[in-house]
Amino acid sequence: MKKIRLLIVDDQEIIREGLNDIFLLDDDIEVIGLAENGQKAIQFIEKEQLDIILMDVHMPMMDGVEATKIMKEKWPHIRIIILTTFREIELVTEALKAGAEGYLLKAIKPNDLIAGVKFISHGGTFISKEIANLLINQIKIAPVKELTKGKNYQLTERETEVLTCLANGMNNGEIASHLFLSEGTVKNYISNIYSKFEIHDRLKVARKAIDEGVI
Repeated sequence: MKKIRLLIVDDQEIIREGLNDIFLLDDDIEVIGLAENGQKAIQFIEKEQLDIILMDVHMPMMDGVEATKIMKEKWPHIRIIILTTFREIELVTEALKAGAEGYLLKAIKPNDLIAGVKFISHGGTFISKEIANLLINQIKIAPVKELTKGKNYQLTERETEVLTCLANGMNNGEIASHLFLSEGTVKNYISNIYSKFEIHDRLKVARKAIDEGVI
C-alpha cells in the first residue's frame, strides 16, 4: 500500500518535531519534510512529490493562508490542512477560501490528527467541531438583513437539518445517529444538497450555506 507523503510546515521547531513524532506512530504516513514557513514549503514542493501538507497559519516570510493560495494554484492535487492554535474566525474563512481541505486546532488528539490526515488525503474534507461552531456562532450574531440575501435552494426540512449537521462538522455516521436515519439515507440527502447547491464538497457547501444565510 502506498504511503501518504506528508510535509509539516510550522515556524516553531518544537512543534514541527512534535508533529513528526506523532506520525512515526503510523505506518501509513511518511513525513518527507519539515519547513519553517510557507516560502520554504513551496521550495520543497518544487523538488519533491507529496500528497498532503499540514501547515500553521502564523509564520514569518509567508503565512499559511498566502502559501495555500499559491500552492492550490500551482499544485491543486495537493491536499492542505491548516493546523493552528488561533481561533479567530477571519483566519478560518480566509484559509477555506484559499482552498484548504481541513482546519484543525493544535489541541487535537494524536489519534484524531492521524485519522484526519488519512481522511483528507483520500479526498475527504474536515473541519473541527470547535471551528464549525465558530462559523455557526458568527452567523447567529450577524444582522438579519445579511441573512436574508441567500438564494432559495428549495431545501426540504430534512435536507436543512442534514446541512446544519454537516456545517457543525459531523460525519455521516454522526448525522445518522443524531437524526435517527441510516447512513445510506444521509448520503442521499447530502447528494441532493450537493445537486441543489451545484457544489460537491462538504466544506464548500457548508461555507456557502453559512455565507448566504441558508442555515
